[in-house]
Amino acid sequence: MKESATKTFGILTSGGDAPGLNTAIRGIVRTAMEQYGMRVIGIKNGYRGLIENDAKELQASDITGILTRGGTILGTSREKPFKNPQKDPVTNKFPVEAIIENYKKWNLDALVVLGGNGTNTTGAMLANEGLNIIGLPKTIDNDIVHTDTTFGFQTAVSVATEAIDRIHTTAHSHNRIMVVEVMGHKAGWLGLYAGIAGGGDVILIPEIPYNIESISKHLVKRKQQGKAFSIVVVAEGALSQEEAELDKKTFKKQRKNMQTSIGYRVAQELEQATNLESRVTVLGYLQRGGIPVPYDRVLATGFGVEAAHMLARGEYGKMIAMQNGLFVPVPLEEIAGKIKKVPLDHQLVVAGREVETCFGDV
Repeated sequence: MKESATKTFGILTSGGDAPGLNTAIRGIVRTAMEQYGMRVIGIKNGYRGLIENDAKELQASDITGILTRGGTILGTSREKPFKNPQKDPVTNKFPVEAIIENYKKWNLDALVVLGGNGTNTTGAMLANEGLNIIGLPKTIDNDIVHTDTTFGFQTAVSVATEAIDRIHTTAHSHNRIMVVEVMGHKAGWLGLYAGIAGGGDVILIPEIPYNIESISKHLVKRKQQGKAFSIVVVAEGALSQEEAELDKKTFKKQRKNMQTSIGYRVAQELEQATNLESRVTVLGYLQRGGIPVPYDRVLATGFGVEAAHMLARGEYGKMIAMQNGLFVPVPLEEIAGKIKKVPLDHQLVVAGREVETCFGDV
């Protein structure tokens, strides 16, 4: 066996599930065991499992056949131990206190956390508490800073694009405006990529606040040109130009009081403005489920293998990023609390405008 600074480490998956999590787990665990002889403690249900001491030592048999499985064999949760510093009803301890205690109880040299912005932000905070943390970038939103891509993103793009392709046929048959709402949280990467790939006539993303009149003119013009249907791709975080002027508190209150999702609201606004029949499809959790595409399997495996090598080197306090085709360690404090937005001059935005895709702003 090769020498390793890490003898025993814990691993957890936190936040929303995404295709490729099991692939990454396999990459880390198999490399750690086979190349370095490390012990691996699998922690159930994200940070909640670390708080409640819900964990077990993983064996080679636990990771057999999981390369193509969706979801996560470890389970996940959206537990945020630093957000509500109250004693846990199960442990009767403060969450962070319980995490540190269980970290020591299992004799962990390090903890590997697989997740998105929230997961890696919590990882950075635990690193400040003295724990050895390594993060991996998992999210279908592709919104983690300092990494070109995240695993799970390409699978979600593929699912959303296929859905748009299928909706094209019914849109053509019924001469309708078809609104497709995709995920993406506060960033428009998924909407942009799927919208371009699926030939969306209108793509609405959070980074470009929309004007319903601009969209209406575009759709009416298409109708006058003999184009009987239109596809409108709406990211769940899309907002109007009026909403963009609101302060954060007022905006959140308005969104909370919305009785429908943004896709339905946009469809209603378009019907009123154009008198064209509109229908809505909200893809929802379909984008997070199922078998990861080959790209995500390759990417997640690479991230996992690199994580094992970092554990062996004792290179803690960092998240592994993909930059220009290379795996690069980035300090967790540079990741924490930040979101990677779509630049307004991004090449896909520019390309979309060249082929007359409407982004709702002009």
